[in-house]
Formats: sequence, C-alpha cells, structure tokens
Amino acid sequence: ERKAELMKQNKMSDGKMFKMDNDPRIIGQNDNVVSVNSALSVDLIGQVAADAISADKIFSGAGGFVDFVRGASFSKGGKSIIAMPSTAMGGKASRIVDQFEAGRPVTLSRFETHYVVTEYGIAQLRGKTLRQRAQALIAIAHPSFRDQLKEAYERRFKEPYPS
Repeated sequence: ERKAELMKQNKMSDGKMFKMDNDPRIIGQNDNVVSVNSALSVDLIGQVAADAISADKIFSGAGGFVDFVRGASFSKGGKSIIAMPSTAMGGKASRIVDQFEAGRPVTLSRFETHYVVTEYGIAQLRGKTLRQRAQALIAIAHPSFRDQLKEAYERRFKEPYPS
C-alpha cells in the first residue's frame, strides 16, 4: 500500500506498470524468460514449498513466485529454476524431502516445476515420470540424506532404487 501511495504522489510514475509487472501473460510475451526462485523444500515428486515451513508456520509470502514461474512457462524458450541449498538447519535437515506433512502449503505444483538446482547439481523435472523425478532429485540431495531418500523411494514405488 505504501508503495502504491508513493507512486500516486509522484507525477513521473505510471501505476499501470506496477499492476502489470507480475502478470504471467505479460511476462510470457518475452522470449527466453528465465525465472529463478528459491524454496524452503521440494518433495520427491517435485512439489515446491516456498512460503511455509510447516502446516502452521508461515515463513514468508509467495510474492511473484508463481507468476514468474508461469510467465517463464508461457515464454518461447523460457525456463523456470528453483535454486536452493541442499540442507537447512546447519546441515541437520534435507531440503529435498520424501513428502510434505499433511496440511503444509504447496507453493508450486509438480506440474509447474521445470528445474531444481542445489550445490550438487541440476534436476530437470519437466516431462519426467514420478520415478524419474524422484531419482533426479535424490541425485542432487545432500549425500548425507540420499540413503534415507532412496529408502523413501522404495517404499513409495514398491521397487528397488535403481543402481
């Protein structure tokens, strides 16, 4: 509200641009848009939690997160990247998790997640099966948590983790 009020007072500003900057349809009119967002965690099928730590602990607002992901999807040659460290809490918790707890808000559905990047690599998820997504995400998880995630994979898909 404060920003909007300041813009109204400034005769040099154009409030229309303020209202359109997060419109995915406008963003998508540009070729090769690359959207880079951070996240708190990603589950093994590619759902992204970016604004809540748990069902009852909100960390931040989503802002233009989803708008720019969708805008990049609409863009010819566009890409959406979720970039995050592989761990949280000083290395005590993996940011790539088996699944989110019941009630935890999901900021981005698995259908909209293109790439996830950690310091261990890039997981390209778009167009992949659930098994392929899980394998790609486990490969970029912190090595301390990969065995645990592989066990979760085996429970979820009822098959051995591929070697």
